[in-house]
Amino acid sequence: MKGFGIVVYWLGMVAESVIRMPYNKARSKAKLPAASTTLEKLLLNLLLVGMGLLPLLYSVTSWLSFADYELGTVWSGVGAGLMLLAVLIFWRSHTDLGTNWSPTLEIQTEHTLVSGGVYGLVRHPMYTSQLVWCLAQPLLLQNWLAGGLDVVVFLVFFFYRAGAEEKMMEEHFGLRYREYMGKTKRLIPWVW
Repeated sequence: MKGFGIVVYWLGMVAESVIRMPYNKARSKAKLPAASTTLEKLLLNLLLVGMGLLPLLYSVTSWLSFADYELGTVWSGVGAGLMLLAVLIFWRSHTDLGTNWSPTLEIQTEHTLVSGGVYGLVRHPMYTSQLVWCLAQPLLLQNWLAGGLDVVVFLVFFFYRAGAEEKMMEEHFGLRYREYMGKTKRLIPWVW
């Protein structure tokens, strides 16, 4: 089942790249001063290692085979279902956010507060999609490094970034954002 998991994983990566492509091109050039930090950039690069480099090494070499484990066909199927869900949430959050999306902590001069669609359920649906991705990854890439390390890095990134992002949004949108925070959960609808 290793081949199945690898194919599904990389199909998810391609899907997310295709989904994000038009938003990268459509981003406004005019921005207010960015709130991103060196720590945020370091964490983003660690995410690239956890989501890209280690899975690539696992997929095309045997270098990480010492950390392999086997869960079986059913769990690979669960991983595939979670990957599909992650990609769908990722797509919907980009569609609802539109040109307000940015890879770093920044506000564009024509930035609007998006509170409809999936953003009516949670404040950070893109992070929700990445959390679901992190659940799928160790089921598809059954290796402690290629499958599991991304979970740890994502959680550190999320706890750092979500707080900084909410602070930035609250400073920019004020009471409207505080009211929005009172109506939505941070990551998981109706739970957290």
